[in-house]
Amino acid sequence: MFGGRAPVQTRREAGHTGIGMAAGSAGAGGRCWNYVVVMGSRFVYSRWDGTQRGLDLDAESLLDGLSDDLMHHGDLEAALRQLMREGLDLGDRGRLEGLSEVLERLREERARRLAEADPDGRLAGWSRELEDIIDEERHAIDRAASEAERSGDERRMAAGREAAANRHASLELLPDALPDRIDALRSHDFESAEAARRLEDLVERIRAETVQEAVDRLAEGMRATTPEDVARVREMLAELNEMVARRDAGEDPGFEEFMERFGDMFPDGPQSLDELLESMARRMAAAQSLMNSMTPEQRAQMAELAERFAGDGELARQMGALSDTLRRQFGDLNWDASYPFSGDGSSGRESELRAAAELGELDLIEQILSGARGPGALSELDPERVAELLGPEAARSLSEMARLSQILEEAGLAERREGRLQLTPRGLRAIGQGALREIFASMRRERLGGHPAPVLGRGAEASHETKPHEFGDPFDLDLHRTIRNAIARSGPGTPVGLEAEDFEVVRSEHLSRAATVVMVDLSMSMPMRGNFLPAKKTALALHTLIRSRYPRDFLGLVGFASGARELTAAELPEVSWDYEYGTNMQLGLRIARRMLSREHGMRQVVMITDGEPTAHERADGRIVFDYPPTAETVGETLAEVARCTRAGITINTFVLDATSALTAFVDRMSAINRGRAFYTTNDRLGDFVLDDFVEGRRRRTSTRRIG
Repeated sequence: MFGGRAPVQTRREAGHTGIGMAAGSAGAGGRCWNYVVVMGSRFVYSRWDGTQRGLDLDAESLLDGLSDDLMHHGDLEAALRQLMREGLDLGDRGRLEGLSEVLERLREERARRLAEADPDGRLAGWSRELEDIIDEERHAIDRAASEAERSGDERRMAAGREAAANRHASLELLPDALPDRIDALRSHDFESAEAARRLEDLVERIRAETVQEAVDRLAEGMRATTPEDVARVREMLAELNEMVARRDAGEDPGFEEFMERFGDMFPDGPQSLDELLESMARRMAAAQSLMNSMTPEQRAQMAELAERFAGDGELARQMGALSDTLRRQFGDLNWDASYPFSGDGSSGRESELRAAAELGELDLIEQILSGARGPGALSELDPERVAELLGPEAARSLSEMARLSQILEEAGLAERREGRLQLTPRGLRAIGQGALREIFASMRRERLGGHPAPVLGRGAEASHETKPHEFGDPFDLDLHRTIRNAIARSGPGTPVGLEAEDFEVVRSEHLSRAATVVMVDLSMSMPMRGNFLPAKKTALALHTLIRSRYPRDFLGLVGFASGARELTAAELPEVSWDYEYGTNMQLGLRIARRMLSREHGMRQVVMITDGEPTAHERADGRIVFDYPPTAETVGETLAEVARCTRAGITINTFVLDATSALTAFVDRMSAINRGRAFYTTNDRLGDFVLDDFVEGRRRRTSTRRIG
């Protein structure tokens, strides 16, 4: 443990190194516990205290947050990565911070720690103190020479001048390097007894601080203020190195006996040899990063000072042996890191060590966050340590983010197929319901509102079947089944509390039937103009509306660009635009006509596009593309429109970003087919499509009644 706090932990299994993840789970009797991987296979458990609670991210909120990116990019995993980067607002429950926000906070924390340390501050302080001692000696030399001059004694005056010159020359010839400068000054013939005393005090302080610095690398709170303390540290290191050798040889290292003798040196109370070594490794790596942050000249001076004035070869040998062992065993730590520290040297050695260690942890966290390609990568993080380093909001967000895939899978909204996370049929329905809700919410109440009611009574007959209420259903409540559901959920007793999932409504079957094929433009112009996502959402919303309210109806899907192809509802959320130029309405209409030829009742095509026909299929199966549209392409497209018309298929066209040329073509098509044309914007597309479909459905039902 570093600084009395759990570091970002590592898991080592068969050579694997990573950061341990703390998790909570409910145990027997409702107790809940956390665990943190501390070393190897060791776990430290603590009682769940409630502070570890996440943001209560539910599957519905998650899928709502994912749906736009999912439908735009056509990739659930890509949508998850986008959500991880940007985060998610959860209303009253707070905000799931995105990786970009957490990384920004991490950089702020790094800057704060860089301002806490000044690794060359002691060296600079010793240099300043030495120069002050030299200045004091110079003043003393000048004062002695002045006194000799004032004496009037020629012999004394001459001797004073000679002594002053020699002493000044000695000072001027001092070497630049601090260790050499101190050594040379100790041989100087001091005029000032105070300066000589201060020099020896400085030498003793350097000796004590360099020894203590070495000891600081081992454990917090370890002291070596006396020769006896230093001797005990040497003894401890020798025994520790022997323990490592015994462990490597497969023998009992004797950790308990070691702690009985030297446990007072390790106030964090390690419970095993591995834990002790990891704690030491983290401190040594932090100390080394501080040293690495000096210039090569400064590092050389510090090493020389330690060798000359600490002067304990056996301590240095045992320390070197331990350092080699720890580097081999914990090579993933920040041994070779260096940082642009900007502190003023006032924080103290322990604070500097802590700052350096935490910088190493922040580096590792940043590496994990920057390289995260999915939620699973974040499971390597220990949320308790992240909370200490970056704050509780970041920890909660990262903990929830690590569960994103799990939340979707547990709710049955996604599953892994062939190694990839994909929507399930339930997830598809949820996406469709979300798109439908969004469109209904945007519609004017006088047109359709948020509750499009079907025609009931004459013209529709009750099936005497019920179903759970879904958004968009008529609220024709089956009271008996609703109350029974509530009692089954909450138990007997009064009052009976109703929840949304209790509502059950009467299923109605309409006498009329419709068959619809939605043609969605997948050409490059759609995403370039911001039309692709609204078109997909509209198609999916219409699919959901028909499935829930008109289950006897048929809905087919066709995507068209340079070519055209039939789509399934399951494919729709993940279908992407084609990276080829061309708008092949002709082939799309041909496929739609063939699909509708198998259906009875009213048949229609709903075509969503933002471009003129620029491609068609020739008799030999070859696709040709021309822009601007050629007479051949326009003629072949209108010929297919005529075939649809003769087959009794109505073509309703919803036009986005209409140009004069596109408007002219759609007018020609409508004149042939007698279908309707709607010129709209991408933000109103869903309103127009669903409103037209429902109103058309109502008109057909009314006509059937009259007949």
